[in-house]
Amino acid sequence: MIIRLSAAAIAVAAAFPATTLAADNEQPIVVVTATRQVTRINEQLSDVTVLERADLENAGQNTVAEILARQPGLEYASNGGPGASSSVYMRGGANAKHTVVLIDGMRVGSASLGQFFWSRLPASQIERIEILRGPASALYGSDAIGGVIQIFTRRGEGPARANVEAGMGTYGTRSLSAGVAGGTAVFNYSLQATHNKTDGFTSRVGPTYNPDRDGFENNSASANFAYQLAKGHEIGLNLFQSEGSNHYDGTGRKTDYRNDLSVLSYGLYLKNIFSESWTSTLRAGQSTDKSFDIKNAVASSRFRTIQEQYVWQNDITTRVGRFLLAAERLQQQIDASSTYTQNDRTIDSFIVGWNASFEAHRLQTTLRRDSNSQFGDRNTGSLAYGYQISRAWRASASYGTAFKAPSFNDLYYPLDGFGYEGNPNLKPESSKNREAGLYYGSGGHEASLVWFSNKITDLISWSGRTSPVNIGSASLSGATLAYAGNVAGFKLAANATHQDTKDDSTGNRLARRAANFGTLSVGQKRGKWEWRTELYASGGRFDTDANTTRLGGYSLLNLYGSYSPDRDWSVFARANNVLDKEYVTAGGYETAGANVFFGVRYAPK
Repeated sequence: MIIRLSAAAIAVAAAFPATTLAADNEQPIVVVTATRQVTRINEQLSDVTVLERADLENAGQNTVAEILARQPGLEYASNGGPGASSSVYMRGGANAKHTVVLIDGMRVGSASLGQFFWSRLPASQIERIEILRGPASALYGSDAIGGVIQIFTRRGEGPARANVEAGMGTYGTRSLSAGVAGGTAVFNYSLQATHNKTDGFTSRVGPTYNPDRDGFENNSASANFAYQLAKGHEIGLNLFQSEGSNHYDGTGRKTDYRNDLSVLSYGLYLKNIFSESWTSTLRAGQSTDKSFDIKNAVASSRFRTIQEQYVWQNDITTRVGRFLLAAERLQQQIDASSTYTQNDRTIDSFIVGWNASFEAHRLQTTLRRDSNSQFGDRNTGSLAYGYQISRAWRASASYGTAFKAPSFNDLYYPLDGFGYEGNPNLKPESSKNREAGLYYGSGGHEASLVWFSNKITDLISWSGRTSPVNIGSASLSGATLAYAGNVAGFKLAANATHQDTKDDSTGNRLARRAANFGTLSVGQKRGKWEWRTELYASGGRFDTDANTTRLGGYSLLNLYGSYSPDRDWSVFARANNVLDKEYVTAGGYETAGANVFFGVRYAPK
């Protein structure tokens, strides 16, 4: 779950505002999202997890949301089968809208709903994922109360190489992905395409629902190009598009419901290293989502949201540390079959950051001001301190503020036939977070213990209401423990999360969050063979904030195995929910039983 610097890693870093690394004898393991600058992993003052391409290929889960849910502090809930709406909760976030999602540096997700559509993101398109836990509004603005998840699509380097993967499995599942990537000293490129289809299973059971299978089909593509205009000056393009259609169950035994959804994100960047101490990055792009709900082949609603983004970031290295100076503009628009009283807004932002190391001490601070055309100005900040106890041990502590702006639906949802309507007088949600961490890394072993406490005020709630209001506050506190390493020839990984998520006004636990959950995996690579077994366990949860409906705890056993006849080819299989456990992550929605998937992969090294 770390990244070693290579040409591909540098290309990924270049796609997002970054700064050059100081050359020394340390092993250059880096992350980008935690500071918006390339930073060595052992200098981080934040709780960060990085998933590399190999982690995604060898995952025992079928979807990106499920892969994320195996990481410390992350949970997910799905409203049905493949392609259905799913939510990822970070550190017990008061809702799934408290996490910013970026694809190659561009903010993605629905401006009307305020969250990302995880079902439309296939793992085959991803080079790596960086997970930043904790308040990050000082770096990324609204919504980063729980943290940030950044997706980097696949990159190319070296001689041209084609990659192909095909597979099939239970529930009529089949997939095919292919691409080509490569590069030279001045130009690199990657083109990837993926097709996924499954017959699925019935997403809801009962006398009022259609008992048919609810299938899902999705096509996606990504493209990345980078060209070096001159030494230290690079221009590039990142593109991701996904179009999918999933069936779901609504009221009516003979009624067929379908959602057609497409996601598009693209960005152009110009990176200029003007000197050893100054790097400038300009970025402009757009993300779009279009959603059509269809009932018995007739469109019943339409939503389209657009987010145009412009960023100018400057990374300045001095004798007293590295500085970050950035300006951003985000323009959001909505076009729907219903009429919204206001359908656009603009957010202008300015960011100042500084981080430095003095012997065994590390400091990091960031300040940000967001000016929103809807509700005015909002200031956020963070301050972190770290101490290198020894070569293997380090500790950190931090404090940060964050906020979430109301979505278009929260503010302007037009009055419908059921009486639901937005509230234009809503205030943004605010949070204050404290955390402390202890980290260990040596001899192929990594471990961490992180404590956090987050207080969120002015929560926006629709629960039991036809119009949202700001209510009370929520307290989110807990700790995560994680380990990864090699023991007696076996690869071991384990993490456990304990959290207390409470609505302060009622004392109730927040819906669909377990108090305890975790993952344990054991694997081994012997010659051409590789295997891994994984156990995931989650405690009981409540399905609603009222805590009237309890969802039972559950555990899942997953298996993975592969055989590689040579360095480029592999045959793999994964078996999920091997014990055919009946469980739910959201009340009233079915989940997959025991299922298997077999595939073959050609990926030249």
